[in-house]
Amino acid sequence: MSRFRPRMLAVAFVFAAPGAFAHTNERGIDPRNFDESTGACTDFFEHANGGWLKSNPIPAEYSQWSLDDELRERNLAMLREILDGAAKSTAEPGSNARKIGDFYASAMDEAAVNAAGYGPIRDKLARVGALKTPADVAALIRDWHAQGIPTLFDFGPEADMKNASMAIAYATQGGLGMPDRDYYLRTDAKSKALLEKYRTHVAKMLTLVDQANAAAQAAWILDIETRLAKASLDRVALREPENSYHIFTVKDADAKTPHFSWSAFYGAIGQPAVERFSLAQPDFFVAADRAIAEVPVDHWQAYLRWHLVNFAAPALSDAFVDSDFDFYGRTLRGTEKLKPRWKRAIDATNEALGFAVGEAYVARVFPPEAKQRAEKLVADLKTALRARIGRLDWMADATKQAAYAKLDTLTPKIGYPDKWRDYTRLTIKRGPYFDNVLAAASFEAHRQFAKIGKPVDKTEWGMLPQTVNAYYNPLQNEIVFPAAQMQPPYFDASADDALNYGGIGAVIGHEMLHGFDDQGSRFDAEGNLRDWWTGEDRKHFDARTQKLVEQFDAYVPIDDLHINGKLTLGENIADLGGLEVAWDAFRIADPHAQKNDGFTPEQRFFLSFAQSWRTQQRPEALRLQVQSNEHAPAKYRVNGPVSNLTEFASAFQCSPPQPMARTQEQRVVIW
Repeated sequence: MSRFRPRMLAVAFVFAAPGAFAHTNERGIDPRNFDESTGACTDFFEHANGGWLKSNPIPAEYSQWSLDDELRERNLAMLREILDGAAKSTAEPGSNARKIGDFYASAMDEAAVNAAGYGPIRDKLARVGALKTPADVAALIRDWHAQGIPTLFDFGPEADMKNASMAIAYATQGGLGMPDRDYYLRTDAKSKALLEKYRTHVAKMLTLVDQANAAAQAAWILDIETRLAKASLDRVALREPENSYHIFTVKDADAKTPHFSWSAFYGAIGQPAVERFSLAQPDFFVAADRAIAEVPVDHWQAYLRWHLVNFAAPALSDAFVDSDFDFYGRTLRGTEKLKPRWKRAIDATNEALGFAVGEAYVARVFPPEAKQRAEKLVADLKTALRARIGRLDWMADATKQAAYAKLDTLTPKIGYPDKWRDYTRLTIKRGPYFDNVLAAASFEAHRQFAKIGKPVDKTEWGMLPQTVNAYYNPLQNEIVFPAAQMQPPYFDASADDALNYGGIGAVIGHEMLHGFDDQGSRFDAEGNLRDWWTGEDRKHFDARTQKLVEQFDAYVPIDDLHINGKLTLGENIADLGGLEVAWDAFRIADPHAQKNDGFTPEQRFFLSFAQSWRTQQRPEALRLQVQSNEHAPAKYRVNGPVSNLTEFASAFQCSPPQPMARTQEQRVVIW
């Protein structure tokens, strides 16, 4: 039920921050984005983006603003047109067009939502109030999971790490209302103050559902969540794949958690035949089970009320929405203004029926010729990475052969899925809104439950075509680039190679290198968690990546907060290696590129890369990212990689001790 669940297995490429449309030149490098007072060799991020930063203040409804948000804003305008049309149409009942129209219309019916108050969850609150024993608590948790309301822990299918062709269930730690376990455990003044604001927020939300002793309940809730936090692994530990893979039979799991029956759980979700699954973090579940037995039932009632309200708040009346935003938006991220209802309604429709919306979106934005150009770009990057592997002087031939095999089987998915999702079994009505939200959540939960014990569907996408993002999945050895990411200025089928390879090429290279980062390199060509390295090669790799840890540990983005080099290591490896591979691919694609816009092709490549990262962040959002996100802030995702590249130093004539030119001894070279 947490809004901050980290993705357990698939490694996502997320641009760590969001742009108005000012200073966006989709056909070339826009000099208005520059800060000419800052030299390229001093701070390349500021040099390339300082003008844009000064002329693009963060809109009030955002906690950060970037190129990605420029693209999202364009998408929202198009999606609004699609959904407004669907809501007004007389499409056949049961059709996707009718479903997305009805869902969006129910989300937009502000008067009806406000009139309902918290009525849509009143029956669930009544059941919470009727709990009398620890067994009742366990039963409710099971039932809510079956309804698509993940409670106390997270649960779902994923490929078996040791047999990636088959899906198994993973039960993983969860149950927190704050972004991360460390928010409960830090002892500095700012962290304590934030936790107190969270307690106040919880009490306020409980008051909205007529809880007279809300302050006392909030204290109980914080006690339970702190107990869970102490038993949870931190984010660095969660990056180790082995820490999410502990196979138990259902019988043995029942013995491990005697107060929470997994046999009953699998029966409740309609999968009674399950025999084995990953109890991913066993110590967490032992602690949670002990809490079910030891914590008074009225304290559990408070916890369950809060997490139900937290789950439902965005689909309830304005009082809930405003209070929810006040903490999670304004306090936690520094956002000044709630997004307008139509934007929130689009987000919710995407969450519920995203691939139905995406089918209409793709028809407008991603023609076949764009897909063909993108596929050629991917092929060039694969060629470049293969050559880089071949040139490594620290890797033995046996390991290289396994790396080639992994690269050869890497599957790119570009634009949109070949097979669209089937929403036939999802029933959507014009209202009430929360009923539609819950129907969609239940539909998706059972769609996921049905995968357990079956072959993995390798055609399925884990991201919507209208999402500005991309990802690598180590268990399927695939890279996925939605149509929304393949838009100018990242990618333009009519633009020159310097721009495309510096923009989307670096993104694609990043995703490819996730297959060879500190996490992805643990998985083989078939997606299985298997050591395909020689011991000596792994030592060489670890020594080189440790230099990258130390480089990023030294960066201080805000106050006295350093970047966590270990937490961000996978992304930093992918940023560095992805940029290097994109550079090599650019030279393959256009070895005779000419000067353009007053810049050499080499300069245009790196400027395209840097300007794709243009980002503003509010201090609160920046603190949140540094403390809990595996992605370093955007500035360091530009300056960190380029300062290690001799090609960059040559392009801009940089040399030590200038900050953007690390010495030969300092430079990090991995792939």
